[in-house]
Amino acid sequence: MAIDPKHIAGVDEAGRGPLAGPVVASAVKLQKDHGIEGLGDSKKLTAKKRESAFEQIMEKAEDAAVGIVSSKEIDRTNILAATHKAMKMALGKLHTKPKRALIDGYPLKTQMIPNKGIVDGDAKIESIMAASITAKVTRDRIMEQYHVIFPKYGFNTNKGYGTKQHMEALASEKACPIHRKSFAPVKANLPTMKWISKSKRIGSLGEQFSALSMLSNGYRILELNRTCGHHGEIDIIARKEGTLVFVEVKSGKKEQMGDLSLKVDEIKKQKLKDAIQYYIQMEEPVFTNIRLDVCTVLFKTGTPKIEFFRGVD
Repeated sequence: MAIDPKHIAGVDEAGRGPLAGPVVASAVKLQKDHGIEGLGDSKKLTAKKRESAFEQIMEKAEDAAVGIVSSKEIDRTNILAATHKAMKMALGKLHTKPKRALIDGYPLKTQMIPNKGIVDGDAKIESIMAASITAKVTRDRIMEQYHVIFPKYGFNTNKGYGTKQHMEALASEKACPIHRKSFAPVKANLPTMKWISKSKRIGSLGEQFSALSMLSNGYRILELNRTCGHHGEIDIIARKEGTLVFVEVKSGKKEQMGDLSLKVDEIKKQKLKDAIQYYIQMEEPVFTNIRLDVCTVLFKTGTPKIEFFRGVD
């Protein structure tokens, strides 16, 4: 007996080849008469057509889910293992377990869900096309957020692939925290603490680590290093739900121990509040709440220590 299409999940991934960012997989179940227009291999669709199809998939698909595996986990294992994990995550997040999965390319070794690999499936099977689009759009949006934090690499256009601009930035700026350190071009351009200190990047890198931490906690990063007239600069502007958050970041090395947050004295706080008022007058943002935070970043061996002090008066 044939399986109803709504019980079959198409599965595909995006992001196996880039030098930076996560690998993303999607699993999508479609009804026979799904009514979604513009399905196709995501790589062959324009960004506008992908976005249109993505919105329809989110609205009309029987079920859809994504799995995201970070660059750190890619480095810990390998890109193939990370891709398979992302696919399993996507399948596991579906509201109801599919009776069968169709995988673009080669099958998954696990048979917890019976699955079959279909070479060029994203050009043949509509549910795989939908998964291809969902994975691609999801990953592109992630990379666009990373571009706000790391603008010099061109992540908004190259999405982490090794374009000329990206490779030149990698050579001059060295790798950033979302680069895949196990990939050869990145491995050849890893920053050292000595290089970071000598090139005076501690402050900017601290801001980037702070913004990454906020991003992982559900904030949308709007801007870094916003100049507010003669009032100075705001390090990070972000939002979460109905709150607009302004963040002052203080960074230092281990040998500069001490309470970094104490460097934000009353005079500095007033300057920040004036800068926030300037920003609000210029942009007229519509938010229920506005908050000023301080973040400290202590660079030491291994991962920096990051602390947030929320709602600074």
